[in-house]
Amino acid sequence: MCGIIGYVGESAAQSRLVTGLQKLEYRGYDSAGIALVDDALSVYKQVGLVGDLDLPADSPQTCGIGHTRWSTHGKPTDANAHPHTDCTGRVAVVHNGIVGNYDDLRAELPDHEFRSETDTEVVAHLVEVELEFTDDLVAAVSAAVERIEGSYALGVVAAGHDGIVVARRNSPLVVGHGSDGNFVASDVTPLLEHTREVSYLEDGDVAHVTRDGVAVRHDGASVERAVHRIEWNADAAEKGGYDHYMLKEIHEQPQALRQAVAGRIDAVEERVELDRSLSTAFLDSLDEIQLVACGTSYHACLYGKQLLESLADVRVTVEFGSEYAVGSGRDPERTLVVGVSQSGETADTLRALRTAKRTGIRTLGVTNTVGSTVARECDDALYIQAGPEIGVAATKTFASQVVTLALLAVDVADSRGELDPADGRELLSNLQALPGAVQTALDRDREVREVADAYAGGEAFFFIGRQFATPVALEGALKLKEISYDHAEGFPAGELKHGPLALITERTPVLAILTDGARPEETHNNVKEVQSRGAPVVAVTSETGREGDYEVGFDVPDLGVLEPLVANVYLQLFAYHVADGKARPIDRPRNLAKSVTVE
Repeated sequence: MCGIIGYVGESAAQSRLVTGLQKLEYRGYDSAGIALVDDALSVYKQVGLVGDLDLPADSPQTCGIGHTRWSTHGKPTDANAHPHTDCTGRVAVVHNGIVGNYDDLRAELPDHEFRSETDTEVVAHLVEVELEFTDDLVAAVSAAVERIEGSYALGVVAAGHDGIVVARRNSPLVVGHGSDGNFVASDVTPLLEHTREVSYLEDGDVAHVTRDGVAVRHDGASVERAVHRIEWNADAAEKGGYDHYMLKEIHEQPQALRQAVAGRIDAVEERVELDRSLSTAFLDSLDEIQLVACGTSYHACLYGKQLLESLADVRVTVEFGSEYAVGSGRDPERTLVVGVSQSGETADTLRALRTAKRTGIRTLGVTNTVGSTVARECDDALYIQAGPEIGVAATKTFASQVVTLALLAVDVADSRGELDPADGRELLSNLQALPGAVQTALDRDREVREVADAYAGGEAFFFIGRQFATPVALEGALKLKEISYDHAEGFPAGELKHGPLALITERTPVLAILTDGARPEETHNNVKEVQSRGAPVVAVTSETGREGDYEVGFDVPDLGVLEPLVANVYLQLFAYHVADGKARPIDRPRNLAKSVTVE
């Protein structure tokens, strides 16, 4: 997993590569490097952030590639940093993905000198071999990738050869069409200051990007890839005065939620209008909906499962993308698999969706990224419309995913004739009120910071809730452990007495969700259990009259089953301020990356 940038055009490439990599650091930040090319090749790479690169003051080359790395094969070292070169020092390669058969390929190149521990370096040597038989860099790269097993987004340059050759399989690559040259990148973020016109490459594509244009080949034949216009403002991908992207994105949730429901609720008819191709007859025939996701998206699916089952009277299962198997006893014609992925490129979720499609099951993608692989490969797609999210720890996309799944639940229930008018009316009304409710939680940011400072020294943190609050408890714990590196666990409140209670002490704060939709009366009993063992409790509650029952309490307005989503905002802020107080690299937590494109 990494960030790739490339430029070829009329301007000096170095500054464009560096600024592009800085916008991609959320994708990888163990090491960084660039390669500049004309009749000779110059490579600069080292461990650390992009800003640490030791670069010349002024380089005239107008073509180059860059990379910021998240390690898979080999530790973060100068030698393992990309770009990687061949024996002659004339070919340079950047790569996102995993070359599964790199050991075998190395063994097939006994006369070549390898300088790194990476799987990527073998690609440079494969291209070197092919260039002994052809002077066509596109043909050389095409022949090289035929020998690769695994996943890749590749950028290749060679001294004396025009432009950049790129190729993709199971890892994203986007081409940017600029006025003074053309770009390639892992995603659109670094391209927006130069162009809004982009094309998404598809699996199996090999493209030659020059200053004059882009030529794409697939299975040896020339193909055209549609040009899309990116509509969101480039400023949306900047910090906007916040100390961290994560804090900015937490505070963007009201707007993200408005965007998630925009144009999708008919207030007059009191119904949902989704742009979907799934027929009413198909939805009515469903025996099962399988929600497939990873990480934060998995928690959103746990929330969505309860909404779908309660409204639409259909069996719903939630499975990790990495564990998905179709299994026996399912009728493909009566099953729908919904893959939920913020980036639309999550490797495990994509593998699950492809497994389902091979058995004839229809698929629906729920993603934030137009043009992503999930959106293109699924039979239908719903966009959460949250805008760009740069922080590695997902925040606004979690809430937007749940809201999108809530809209889907109403839509499916309506199509199946199962929607209770009163339930539908209440949920739609609460969805429209949710952005304002989230803002009330954000307005208490200073108070949450004070609580975080008071409890940041805890030995471990436990998050509990029931029903719709259970996935929020899981998500709250995930956020804290991701960015603060503190031990945190989330689980259903009733499970406390089945093991975790043994870990409770006065040094283990418990964050409890006691809201509507979360069976607060039962959870209140669990709160008493931990308090009797000395644990302090931070409660998020819609109850009144119990302010003295907890060490700290935050309230949420009346939103029915959506109240745990407002509670989640308090938990996000708590995690952020604990991590900030410990001076953690919040936007770049160790060992993690934003877009998980390897299995």
